[in-house]
Amino acid sequence: MKFLKSLPARLVLGIIIGMIAGLIVPEDIMVIVVTVKYVLNQFITFCVPLIIIGFIAPSITKLGSSATKMLSVALIMAYMSSLLASLLSALSGYLIIPHLNIAGTSEAIHELPQAAFQLDIPQIMPVMSALVFSVLLGLAAVWTKAKVISDVLQEFQNIVLEIVKRAVIPILPFFIAVTFASLSWEGTITRQLPTFAIVILIILIGHFIWLAVLYGTATVYAGHSGLEVLKNYGPAYLTAVGTMSSAATLAVALESAGKSKNLRKDVVNFGIPLFANIHLCGSVLTEMFFTMAISRVLYGHLPPMGDMLLFCFLLGIFAIGAPGVPGGTVMASLGLLTGILGFDANGTALVLAVFALQDSFGTACNITGDGALTLMLSGYADKHNIKAAQTA
Repeated sequence: MKFLKSLPARLVLGIIIGMIAGLIVPEDIMVIVVTVKYVLNQFITFCVPLIIIGFIAPSITKLGSSATKMLSVALIMAYMSSLLASLLSALSGYLIIPHLNIAGTSEAIHELPQAAFQLDIPQIMPVMSALVFSVLLGLAAVWTKAKVISDVLQEFQNIVLEIVKRAVIPILPFFIAVTFASLSWEGTITRQLPTFAIVILIILIGHFIWLAVLYGTATVYAGHSGLEVLKNYGPAYLTAVGTMSSAATLAVALESAGKSKNLRKDVVNFGIPLFANIHLCGSVLTEMFFTMAISRVLYGHLPPMGDMLLFCFLLGIFAIGAPGVPGGTVMASLGLLTGILGFDANGTALVLAVFALQDSFGTACNITGDGALTLMLSGYADKHNIKAAQTA
């Protein structure tokens, strides 16, 4: 029964119920389904700018208020890892997805009925405006040492996190259910289930490839074996798979990294908690590939390369300030999906669903990759003669 209370279990239940309902319900009922989907999508879309402001701006103030050379280097490492992982995923998508047996929506069986009514909930500001506002507000608070505003932003982050936990996440299973009912009614999703299974397998392989790149790079840069660090990460990886939470895995990750002879203990105490919050390479790699596959399924084409490149660069920023909840990376980047890639309600719901179902493996990749970045950070500290007292 405890498993049924978890988000993945509720999402799976929503998918199953939605797909079955879409196959059997009459058109009159589908009118209600379409109406509910429209209203829920309006509410989730309304929350997107709040999530952006609530997490990007406070994250900048927290990083900048205690900015040191080590902190700046760690931030650059985390961003570059996420950026390069997303670029690798995008390149793989352009090379692999066209060869998968994916049919577009032109083969739909039914056309969805119109919603009974449309309850519009406009956003307080456009997504890109929210992003620019968050960055400028966070930087200006650091530049002026505005303690009051920084405290207000932190409280606002706590408020938005509660909105996400108590309002957005609880309605996700219902949103997923009505979305999959719509897709099942159209006939555009039931034929694609084997394709999504293949996509998940490709993404898991991508996780291990990227971890190999990180640990290989760390070995070369630091001059110490990354395998010696990696061999201690089994418990942390399994814990992340089971909890889907970097925060819940933090204690195990600290213990795993602390066993390595190649990591400075002071850097472990500094880097592991920091990277657990800002380094989401596995999550962004997953979202990139899923996004491209879903675009091909629902819209019949891959997103333009220019749009995907912009998406990659911004996704790395959004990942740094993503909320610490299951599927937080996707939640923080919903505005990018709609604003840059033009995803509609079906697209965002499908990304949310398939991402959350395998989010545990993305989290495990994030946590395990933190060990490689900590090895790089240890190497940086040694090369620049940074004493432990300066990084404690």
